[in-house]
Amino acid sequence: MAAEICESNPALSVVLVGAGDTESVQKTFEHLDAQTVRDRVEVVLAVPSAEALHLDAVPIEKLFGVRVVETGDVRTTARARAVAVQASRAPVVALAEDHSFPPADWAERLLEAHRDSYVAIAPQIANANPKSVLSWANFLIEYGPWMWADGPTEPEHLPGHNGSYKREALLGYGDRLGAMLEAESLIHWDLRERGERLLLLPGARTLHLNFSRPLASLKLRFHGGRAFAAARSESWSLPRRLFYALAAPAIPPLRLTRTVRTLRQTPDRGVLLRVLPALAGLLALDGLGEAAGYVLGAGASDLWLSRIELRRERYLRDADKPLAFPAA
Repeated sequence: MAAEICESNPALSVVLVGAGDTESVQKTFEHLDAQTVRDRVEVVLAVPSAEALHLDAVPIEKLFGVRVVETGDVRTTARARAVAVQASRAPVVALAEDHSFPPADWAERLLEAHRDSYVAIAPQIANANPKSVLSWANFLIEYGPWMWADGPTEPEHLPGHNGSYKREALLGYGDRLGAMLEAESLIHWDLRERGERLLLLPGARTLHLNFSRPLASLKLRFHGGRAFAAARSESWSLPRRLFYALAAPAIPPLRLTRTVRTLRQTPDRGVLLRVLPALAGLLALDGLGEAAGYVLGAGASDLWLSRIELRRERYLRDADKPLAFPAA
């Protein structure tokens, strides 16, 4: 399924969900406007309302174009992404975040890789605020498996909210797309079951800002685990959900072992010793959330996660907050 490029249309549609103000998305726009192939990139910006959006303050002149999609009061950011995907025009759609900043060659590398038959391709993920122990712990839990790659790899799933897809593959989910994007790994597993190929692309990367405040990190891990388990088990029978809930306490030790193995590859071995206690505690809370999700469903966890998905500076320690905004 190679991507066909038409010169009269963008080659890449970047889906970005915003809170509705300009400042929170400005840094991501600056990185997108600095892409080497920016004239082939359109940004589809999904916001609840465009009333407070002033794009004249955002660097967009060199991009192929910017489309603003008003989503109204959708339940979650995943639903907003689905609306934006449907409004996109390029054969390749990339998901971006207001707290994830791709270097200048990111789009070019993704587009080149999409000339092959891979249906989903993601960059490596790097920690944008690495001086915080909690940032490292949250980063490793969410993106540790995709921080290193010596060469092209075809993993079972890819990092959420930061990957790219052939647009027709996403549209194939129809009305289910919003629900599938709630836990993006479900899409990756489904694509693999259909015989499609996924790629983690070495060389391409993005810098991701991570929670670095204690209370917010605790809430993030519990609600994240609960929402994932609920989405994963939505169609399961009650006995199967109960079995997975009982098995949930065994998951954190396994994830901790795998994460430690991954972290040993970093040149700064001291990071492992500093982050290990926080990592173990947050993984345990994540596992508790999973158990709750299998038994009780998502509850309000998906709504809470959507509320904290935007304006990441609210969940950064003071020393990290300047990283969320454009340089003065």
